[in-house]
Amino acid sequence: MPQPRSAVTRPTPSHVAVQRSAVPYLGDLDSNATRPVGPRPAVPHPAVARPVVQRSSVRGQIVDALRTALVAGELAPGEVYSAPALGERFGVSATPVREAMQQLALEGAVEVVPNRGFRVIERDARELAELAEVRSLIEVPVMLRLARAVAPERWAELRPLAEATVRAASTGCVATYAECDRAFHRAVLSLAGNAQLVRIAEDLHRRAQWPLVGGATRQRRAELVADASEHMSLLEALIDQDLDVVRSLVREHFAGAG
Repeated sequence: MPQPRSAVTRPTPSHVAVQRSAVPYLGDLDSNATRPVGPRPAVPHPAVARPVVQRSSVRGQIVDALRTALVAGELAPGEVYSAPALGERFGVSATPVREAMQQLALEGAVEVVPNRGFRVIERDARELAELAEVRSLIEVPVMLRLARAVAPERWAELRPLAEATVRAASTGCVATYAECDRAFHRAVLSLAGNAQLVRIAEDLHRRAQWPLVGGATRQRRAELVADASEHMSLLEALIDQDLDVVRSLVREHFAGAG
């Protein structure tokens, strides 16, 4: 009688992300890789550990990390950054960094410098004011229309997002607040049911959050808190269906947008 075969553990499919219990290091990963090439290097000391980047969607994670660094002012306007240097910072090869930087170039955040890398675009206060004006032209009419059409209970569902902006503002972290700020505005505009509107408004909002030359208008903690409080006041007015207050708050919010 044939002997029963012992159970065989099947390998994890290549499309499934693999997590490490220790601090991850991606080594020479490119944008499509699922495991490091060559011997695994030693895990760096916790005090100097690289930012954690998971294996799945390396390029997408690098895009997000670079966007955060840009908003936080870690990538300075006018400075040139090479893909290999940034790859070393994130513990990946230069390939996904170049791909991520190309995405930021399409968004207008950086420009290609042949044989050197990517330069962060230098912007001034006038460009910031122009972005605020365009956002106002798009978002204000939509919000006023939604104020008349959306039921109070639907607005109440957005309260956790508004409260998240207040918590983020209290930390004084510009990058954290920027993400929460976009999430709140995105949720409001999503009630219009127009995906193209949401996409365009999100792009304009993200551009408005990039730092200016010299960081002269970098928002301080008090400014973040004031901006977040406007979200709460606006949401309460929407729940109460007080259209006069909504109109005033929306226009004031975009007049001070930056």
